[in-house]
Amino acid sequence: MKQKSFEIYTFYRFIEIRDINSFKSFLDYHLGKIIIRGTILLANEGINATISGEKEDLDNIIKLIKKYLKIKKLNIKVTKNSFLPFNRIKVRKKKEIVSFGKKIDNSLLSGNYIKPENWNKVLKDKNVKVIDTRNKYEINIGSFEGSINPQINTFRSFPDKIEGLGIKKKDQVAIYCTGGIRCEKASAYLKKRGYKKIFQLEGGILNYLNFIKSKEQISMWNGECFVFDERVSVDKTLSMGSYKQCHGCRQPLSKTDLKSKFYMKGVSCSHCYDKRTEKQKKRSITRQKQINYADNLNKSHPFKKISKS
Repeated sequence: MKQKSFEIYTFYRFIEIRDINSFKSFLDYHLGKIIIRGTILLANEGINATISGEKEDLDNIIKLIKKYLKIKKLNIKVTKNSFLPFNRIKVRKKKEIVSFGKKIDNSLLSGNYIKPENWNKVLKDKNVKVIDTRNKYEINIGSFEGSINPQINTFRSFPDKIEGLGIKKKDQVAIYCTGGIRCEKASAYLKKRGYKKIFQLEGGILNYLNFIKSKEQISMWNGECFVFDERVSVDKTLSMGSYKQCHGCRQPLSKTDLKSKFYMKGVSCSHCYDKRTEKQKKRSITRQKQINYADNLNKSHPFKKISKS
């Protein structure tokens, strides 16, 4: 039997989409014909997606998206995996393709990009303030050497947190995130606030790790990179990392976290045990029992992984 090869395509594009309903219907129709899993977010400001499947199916969907949006290029970051890291395909309509909560002028979205091959020089430059725009729980499992952690719980709180970092308007500032999209809005916001020298890592951490993997260059990335799918994290080679995820609060969990008395698979962990209600826990326990029962009988269920075979 021929072994399946699964790939993960991550991409975004800021472009005006006037009729989101029609675009969603278009995607739902074509995605319903093939086995692709993941999430596609649609808003008037554009598209943001991470989808997984076999290369031929993914390439066909990309062609259809380009044709519908009337664009020729779409910057796609590609990684491989032994299973589809999503349970189902979701096409969702949103107010923003990445939640920021501040109105951003689209003319400011095209940032000053730093290519991965030049990023190490930026990290070594003491005159540059390097800021991580991701959430605290993402930064806790991995970050670039010497970067600033603004201690944000969600990206929407970035504007408030940046004001307390003591960054001057004349300072050189370099920002980074997982795949680049959060940096687009963060960069535009900082420009609007009067910061003059704003740079961003092109394609984010994933693009940097992909470059480093293929070149003989020292990596300045420490730890693992959190990703928003069932892989939970990836290591420096973009292979699946060592973290699991709490299905109660979505926090990444280390091997030590899994030994906590508050950890219960599919239910809770030390981060959320005291925050989840008994009703929520009971509902999660019931769901996990159903999953375990189906797995023991080798039956299909909505959370079952599709792996290489």
